Amino acid sequence: MNITKNIKNIAKNVLQEEAAAVLKLADYINDEFEACVQAILAIKGRVVVTGIGKSANIATKIVATFNSTGTPALFMHAADAIHGDLGMIQSEDFVICLSKSGNTPEIKVLVPLLKRKGAQLAALVSNTDSYLAQQADFVLNATIEKEACPNNLAPTTSTTAHLALADALAVCLLEARNFTSEDFGALHPGGSLGKRLYLKVEDLYLLNAAPKVSADAALKEIIIEISSKRLGATAVVDSQEALVGIITDGDLRRMLSNHDDLKGIHATDIMTPSPLTIDVDAYAAEALVIMQQKNITQLIVTKSGTFVGFVHLHDLLKEGLI
Repeated sequence: MNITKNIKNIAKNVLQEEAAAVLKLADYINDEFEACVQAILAIKGRVVVTGIGKSANIATKIVATFNSTGTPALFMHAADAIHGDLGMIQSEDFVICLSKSGNTPEIKVLVPLLKRKGAQLAALVSNTDSYLAQQADFVLNATIEKEACPNNLAPTTSTTAHLALADALAVCLLEARNFTSEDFGALHPGGSLGKRLYLKVEDLYLLNAAPKVSADAALKEIIIEISSKRLGATAVVDSQEALVGIITDGDLRRMLSNHDDLKGIHATDIMTPSPLTIDVDAYAAEALVIMQQKNITQLIVTKSGTFVGFVHLHDLLKEGLI
């Protein structure tokens, strides 16, 4: 093992070379790329992504990206395709074939079979003069100068370029379909990401008590309400039940520090007027942002401007949003 080499410089060079190659891809975005996007948007079938070797590994990620952004997609290994998996291809499908050289034996066998199926074919290649590029209906140009591997052998820059160009394709399709964050959330219901996109305040506040006191409530009543409801705060409402303020544990502590005589103290003497609120229809993630920005642990929830309850930081923690 040679420990005299400058590992940090090697790593930096790899990243710089791959970054430069990805940036260069912008020069290859042309009318044919746009036509490929339009063709995929028009299909009635699915996008089938195929490749062999490292290209197959990249293809699986591309399929995952397509599926999560509104473009139904399947992965088909190029080697398995000629041993039965070709049966998944229908004439209304669109096939994207990944290959650095575009001249591998498996690809040369596969392409005529794909064309016989009647599916449209796009070649995502680093060699636009290759057999695959010449046979394809669309060429997605991912040309690179060399691999980051010092021997110019191991797929490194080429696979990064293919993945980046496919990401560009996926985002173009996403934009063209007006795919929204709500659509994304519907496809990602699991985990914290999904919950950020679909979980709303109304899903959480009903699990909590709704502490409130009148504006003229005495100190004892305020303390009992806050203590019994265990949210560390209470809303303050007027005689018409309109929200006028909030009293928190912190407000009580400050009151005790500032007053020697506690007789005659009422809610209006302690409360913070015009408190921050969030609507029941807001996303829980919005509540989290407000709490983090304002360094608070609870928010009053309103519906049509009327107090209905509280959402607490603990609620968001339990849901895995933090």
